[in-house]
Amino acid sequence: MWKFTLRRILIMIPQLFVLSVLVFFVAKAMPGDALTGLIQNNPNLSPQVIAEQRERMGLNDPVMVQYARWVGNLFHGDLGISYVHKVDVTYLIGSRLANTFYLGVAILILTYIISIPLGILSGRYQNSLLDKTITGYTYLSFATPLFIFALVVVFVFGFQLGWFPTSGSVDAGVQPGTWDYFMNRLHHLILPAFAGAFVSTTATIQYLRNEVIDTRLKDFVKTARSKGVPESKVYSRHILRNSLLPIAAFLGYDLTAVLAGNLFIESIFGYPGLGQLFLQSITQRDFSVVTALVMISGLLALIGTLLSDIILSWVDPRIRIS
Repeated sequence: MWKFTLRRILIMIPQLFVLSVLVFFVAKAMPGDALTGLIQNNPNLSPQVIAEQRERMGLNDPVMVQYARWVGNLFHGDLGISYVHKVDVTYLIGSRLANTFYLGVAILILTYIISIPLGILSGRYQNSLLDKTITGYTYLSFATPLFIFALVVVFVFGFQLGWFPTSGSVDAGVQPGTWDYFMNRLHHLILPAFAGAFVSTTATIQYLRNEVIDTRLKDFVKTARSKGVPESKVYSRHILRNSLLPIAAFLGYDLTAVLAGNLFIESIFGYPGLGQLFLQSITQRDFSVVTALVMISGLLALIGTLLSDIILSWVDPRIRIS
């Protein structure tokens, strides 16, 4: 197990290098640079001041020198300065990270609470009315664009019924650390979490349903039934354990996606997380924030792949051999 994990970690090193090269040079190819946001917010800056700032920031240096300096700063935890928000990017991301984490965890929990029972029931009672109803739900959630569903949810439950707030993560004036503060944050979280979970359950339900149907026909299941094992134990001990492999395969990605942010959900619900910050930084051309968030997202994707490999190898030791 340790050798398998170490081998996967070593594979990540060249992947991180390629990722950093892609992020930096694609960002350099975009219109504008790290000073663009500053110039847009201060249109009266003289060309002399802009030239001095460009020289001070090293934007006139050769591209490879800028890349080496950027990577060196990354190793020291220096993500640069946001010239739109006038603060360190590390502080800016940290201030939004908790909101993104809460939203991601809520979506993940709701997704599994909804999809795992529905996937098992749909596979166990194949072609029944229950199965057709669940399959219809997955088709509906798959065909519905996330931003359309989120807008409908905001309009109905936020504006028309007034059951939930339509923006923010907590009301102003609520004292942090109190029970009212916790309930207020939860109240703001329910609607965007439900909208995100509605769309993300589709894949898990379909994978689990297909795995249950396929596993039911395997020889070891037929052998268990021929030995007189009760049907409930056949499902709990044989079918479900093997059917959960697709869930384990995606678990690493789902865990890291908790910190990646949700662009559409956070933007539509006005939820101050990393997804909303990323969209704002693109429109405002906040160069340092965009590159930092893209690099973090890529790193989380690599870590998610590593976690998925480790979880799968733990569930099915045969994977370690291959």
